[in-house]
Amino acid sequence: MSDDEARHREKMGKRKAVQDAEVAEKTIEKGLLIVHTGPGKGKSTAAWGLMLRALGRGWRVGVVQFIKGAWDTGEKHAIKAFGDQIDWHTLGEGFTWETQDKARDIAAAEHAWAEAQRLMADTSIRLVILDELNIALRYDYLDLGTVVAAFRARRPDLHVVVTGRNAKPALIEAADLVTEMGSVKHHFSAGVKAQEGIEF
Repeated sequence: MSDDEARHREKMGKRKAVQDAEVAEKTIEKGLLIVHTGPGKGKSTAAWGLMLRALGRGWRVGVVQFIKGAWDTGEKHAIKAFGDQIDWHTLGEGFTWETQDKARDIAAAEHAWAEAQRLMADTSIRLVILDELNIALRYDYLDLGTVVAAFRARRPDLHVVVTGRNAKPALIEAADLVTEMGSVKHHFSAGVKAQEGIEF
């Protein structure tokens, strides 16, 4: 073994010992409140990746899509393969600039929130994804305090993922994990349209 290889092995051995000790210290297991926010693309896409991981572990998953209307998306086609392992509800009427009807948007958000509460109460479901809930909260279609209180009161083993731009500070404070997707570069700015299999 060369001196360089020996130094590398020693360095990685020390690194592994530190990592192993840190992992061994983590003993809490609990349901997480996860928030995907920020101006960049990929918030919902990341939630679908987590959904796939959970499904692979045999979990039942609940999904409520706030705001988004009845788009024909790839993820909706893919989930059909999982049958009743997924309880999926697209309950938005489209983005606010499409509906241009605040009362209708509020009613849709309230209906979606009622469905979200039903899914969170279903003990057979381990993961609930509330897609674009942050948008409904941003426009005050739902009472932020009520939503955060429901998350804080959820059963201990339930994981909840909330997506959408502009997450409210109270939701961020209540969350266990917050990821902000940054926007470094986006093809839309260069005139490239939303494409099947990438955006939907």
